[in-house]
Amino acid sequence: MVKKFGIYLPTDLANELDRCMRLLGFRSKSRLFQEALRLFIAEHRWELTGNAVGIIGVVYDHSVKHVDEQLTHVQHDFIDIIVSTMHVHLDKKKCMLIIAIRGNTARIKELIRKITEVRGVLVARPVLLASET
Repeated sequence: MVKKFGIYLPTDLANELDRCMRLLGFRSKSRLFQEALRLFIAEHRWELTGNAVGIIGVVYDHSVKHVDEQLTHVQHDFIDIIVSTMHVHLDKKKCMLIIAIRGNTARIKELIRKITEVRGVLVARPVLLASET
């Protein structure tokens, strides 16, 4: 079964959509919107369920005093949901931390909040999916 509905887009967004469709080889706006909505739902469903899996990407300025130590302390407080981490040196000042997580969404939200409160953190971006377990 299929439901039909219409949407309104500002001209600039519609033009950008057409450009992306051409570049990505989409021939159907319906197909593109279906894929976009599936991605949107997958990205946000974790906030509505009890458990999630995924990563938190963190970019921070390691020249800020004690930022590495503070991020390590935060991670130790959430050892119950952290599966693994990876540290990447981006340049002389910036590092990226990739934190693989699995567990309760309330704990994950708390972890994200604690990470963003650390002085020197520039970006903390979760990429999470709902999990049944």
